[in-house]
Amino acid sequence: MALLLKKTVVLVGMMGAGKTAVGKAVAAKLDVPFLDSDEEIVRAANMNIPEIFERDGEPFFREKERQVITRLLEEERGILSTGGGAFMSDKNREIIEEKGMALWLRVDLDLLWQRVRHKNTRPLLQTDNPLQTLTDIYNQRVPIYENAALVVDAKPEYSIEDMADAVIAALQAKPEVLETTI
Repeated sequence: MALLLKKTVVLVGMMGAGKTAVGKAVAAKLDVPFLDSDEEIVRAANMNIPEIFERDGEPFFREKERQVITRLLEEERGILSTGGGAFMSDKNREIIEEKGMALWLRVDLDLLWQRVRHKNTRPLLQTDNPLQTLTDIYNQRVPIYENAALVVDAKPEYSIEDMADAVIAALQAKPEVLETTI
């Protein structure tokens, strides 16, 4: 029995949700490419994301992000990890719905805070009160993430492999995305 990915699965969710780690594990299990829109932007700009935000601002970054997501959805079929704010754009949601399928890695706020609080690589959290900033972003984004076609809940006890298995199980309920073949 084999699994055939028929559409690119676009992982959406908050910073710290595990989109990259879980995405790599899912891609490996399905033997498909792992794609990361943030990595593509960094490579094209030859700067890291905090540097892009500082030099060019968030609107510039979001436009580049839209271009990269569109290109990846048109050129590849695999597991695509996006930045936490990517799904907030109407244009991104439209192209994801048209060419792929969004899957929200839903993680509660407490677990997210445990994961991101000691990292200085999150430009949006470089504030006087990063927990309040994270809470505000979370409350703003969750109603948009709820538009994803599929949701997989993270649990504190889950390993990356457990999450990958949960994602694959959810995808198997969508044969138009992931087909089981003999």
